[in-house]
Amino acid sequence: MTTDVITTACDVDVVCAFEKLMKNKISSLPVVEDEKLVGIITATDVGHNLILDKYELGTSVKEIMIKPVVTVSPEDDIETAISIMKDGASSGILNQLPVVEDGKLVGIISDGDIIQEIF
Repeated sequence: MTTDVITTACDVDVVCAFEKLMKNKISSLPVVEDEKLVGIITATDVGHNLILDKYELGTSVKEIMIKPVVTVSPEDDIETAISIMKDGASSGILNQLPVVEDGKLVGIISDGDIIQEIF
């Protein structure tokens, strides 16, 4: 897992959060409040909705974030993480899986992390 996770706060403007996603070349951005994971946004969802002009000026991350967030524990093994990523999303496979311990975000696992681990 990656432990240096790039995050955003609830009150950040959606456009600023999308810029952060693009600047850092990441596909999701966990939303953290008081060190606790409270939601997540994805580049695909935000970008698609920005193109369709679905957000009003000043829309905050809190208004559009996905919650509750599908997560894994640091004690879970890679097979469990793969299973959760495969079955955890209503609209397909999750490509980012936050790692949470006692409600606190401690890392994130990406599909790329899993591929590197397996091969």
